[in-house]
Amino acid sequence: MNTIQHLIDGVSSPSTSGVTKPVFNPATGEQSAELAMASLAEVDAAVASSQAAFQEWRHVSLARRMKLMHAYRNLVEANQVEIARRLTAEHGKVASDAMGEVARGIENIEYACGIAEMLKGTYNESASSGVDVYSVRQPLGVVAGITPFNFPAMVPLWMIPNALATGNTFILKPSERDPSAPLFIAELAQEAGFPPGVLNVLQGDKLAVDRLLEHPDVKAVSFVGSSPIAQYVYETGSKYGKRVQALGGAKNHMVVLPDADIDLAADSAVSAAYGSAGERCMAISVVVAVGDVADPLVEAIKVRMNKLVIGDGTDPASEMGPLITEEARDRVNDYVRQGAEAGATVVVDGRNANFDNNGFFTGVTLIDNVTTDMSVYQDEIFGPVLSVVRVNTYQEGVKLIEENRWGNGAAIFTRDGGAARRFQEEADAGMVGINVPIPVPVGYHSFGGWKDSLFGDTTMYGPEGVKFYTKSKVITSRWPDPSTSSVNLGFPTND
Repeated sequence: MNTIQHLIDGVSSPSTSGVTKPVFNPATGEQSAELAMASLAEVDAAVASSQAAFQEWRHVSLARRMKLMHAYRNLVEANQVEIARRLTAEHGKVASDAMGEVARGIENIEYACGIAEMLKGTYNESASSGVDVYSVRQPLGVVAGITPFNFPAMVPLWMIPNALATGNTFILKPSERDPSAPLFIAELAQEAGFPPGVLNVLQGDKLAVDRLLEHPDVKAVSFVGSSPIAQYVYETGSKYGKRVQALGGAKNHMVVLPDADIDLAADSAVSAAYGSAGERCMAISVVVAVGDVADPLVEAIKVRMNKLVIGDGTDPASEMGPLITEEARDRVNDYVRQGAEAGATVVVDGRNANFDNNGFFTGVTLIDNVTTDMSVYQDEIFGPVLSVVRVNTYQEGVKLIEENRWGNGAAIFTRDGGAARRFQEEADAGMVGINVPIPVPVGYHSFGGWKDSLFGDTTMYGPEGVKFYTKSKVITSRWPDPSTSSVNLGFPTND
């Protein structure tokens, strides 16, 4: 059985804790590896390594950092098929989803390749007589990232490139469920030439997370995961004086107006709800059908669902893979049961799908006539379940989004430019799509929601990522008047 270890000081570092956790292939249900969990001493060793590396890395020139970042970008691109293979093997997502994840991660490396432009400060000459005032941005020190299972390559790449390019050192604590892909992208950074200790990887659980949150040498923590854990990370890290960016869960709404293109809306709903088995924080969970669009839209979605191919992600024909664990599958199926018992109409029941292996598969589910008091509406299911809420007016749809506890993303489908313009202003969410179901920003913008989807006020990657990983310093400088200098500079004198 392969044992997955830490990466500290540029080399594989075997754990001494004696604690391991199994890693499974979700498509077969079989254990594929064991993960060696970090002890407190190993967390401290990783932090010490990063702290020592920071003393030199912060002074490495921007030119050198950019050269290394370009080399890293090229290596990740050259190895994207291998990264995707590891994603499929441990997460279960199909090849197209895995390759898409890597592509979105590369966007963030490319953004960091231009970090010199992002780090330019400001300068005011002669703010007062002989006084100049200027600002610079400096790195924080050792920073850490705690990343989720659903995007084990992309989310670390939301953090690592900006953190390293701005002069910090980084400790990655990936999910225990699919650690191979994030470990591999860290190994590629070593191959690109980043010095030992600049990027370390710790395999661990809550023990490792808590130690990173309280360690005095860790200056900032980035987190993506469920809302309860995001709140815990934010509150704990802040208590210990750290900068924290903590992204939580979601319940994303897609409002479909009566004038919408039904085919476009149905295609979008199916891909956004069931892609990656619904295990993504930007998945569409709720279709808000306005007026008489509901019946034809539900029927169009149903027709498309019946054509979806569900199977092992290594099969090129598969369009959706398994869920990450058996427990996740059973939890999703139980929500379908709760919805049916609460009076919703189960149009397509994923629990009825049959699979010929022991993988963690379930079918796709469509539930109509959902009301806001049902658990299928109130909770983040994180699986291939799409709810349809019927409303009479656009205003009712906007109100649903406003009253929901989460505010990650929202979308509208319409041919009406005026309605679209109103929606982009009125939708109570941090990311809005207009005839786009999953409005994930490109790498040179920033990602983050509102309300319980974001704790604190700092979003992820792009310009906000650069700001998060640096601190601003303003310098006020006075030099003697050149005419009074003891050095003859050729200035005229009074005589």
